[in-house]
Amino acid sequence: MAEQQYETYDPAIHNRSTPQETFGPVVKVDKLEDGGIYLITLNRPHRLNSIGDGLGEALYDAFVEYRDDPNARCAVLTGAGRAFCAGADLINTAATREAEREGRPSPVHVPDRRKSAVPLSEALNLWKPTIAAINGWAVAGGFMFAMQCDIRIMSEEAKVGIAEARWNMGGAGWMIPLTRQIGLGSAMELTLWGDTQYDAERCHQLGWVQRVVPQELLMETALAYARRMLYLAPRAVRNMKQALYRGYYMEPLMAQQFGAAIEQNLQGMNDSIEGPKAFSEKRLPNFTDT
Repeated sequence: MAEQQYETYDPAIHNRSTPQETFGPVVKVDKLEDGGIYLITLNRPHRLNSIGDGLGEALYDAFVEYRDDPNARCAVLTGAGRAFCAGADLINTAATREAEREGRPSPVHVPDRRKSAVPLSEALNLWKPTIAAINGWAVAGGFMFAMQCDIRIMSEEAKVGIAEARWNMGGAGWMIPLTRQIGLGSAMELTLWGDTQYDAERCHQLGWVQRVVPQELLMETALAYARRMLYLAPRAVRNMKQALYRGYYMEPLMAQQFGAAIEQNLQGMNDSIEGPKAFSEKRLPNFTDT
């Protein structure tokens, strides 16, 4: 049974020779709603969107672009094809490690460790909201990408796992926040036993996933969440996200003071006038983040 759980790591699948040019860039960015929403798609479907051929660096660049775009309010991350992301491309990893042992150049792309979005919000200073639309397998590094998004919406058919212990892969650094997301016991089960898999129902029971929907409604649901963000005050959203992430580790009184200090940046804003005015006039506010 355990072997079927991780069919995503079948070498026969990962060795498929379909050229990447067939699918375009390894990460696609579509800007929707006049640039207000970034739809970021992991795009190596021939390798189940595993992390190779520069996918990690391209995802880093996409998130930096989203962070720095003044028009962007929300990002949705998903995968092309039948997987969200199968984690590290182990075929490439094996080739690189063999080359390192033998003292020769790697025959495949070696990731640029300087371009790492781990952890996503803190490392990139990214306080805009992010949504993971989990359309299929999210394993190992794919699980990592999903867990770093702010909320997660999962297809009924999708499953997750952390298989590092099966293949002697690293990951202890990015796994640490998992205990606050699903509790210590479940985090242990998912990480120490590399053949553990959770389906969408289990992820929802743990609170790791906020919505579970049929596959055909996944993107519609994720984009509906994203569109709601277009009508909210962007500065207030960023303040609250930063306070929740960083305040989690603080002593309660210090956390309260930290949150109050952040919100000083609302004073004197046009949006701080527009919000109450729109409420009194019974209309939607027109926030400009100024």
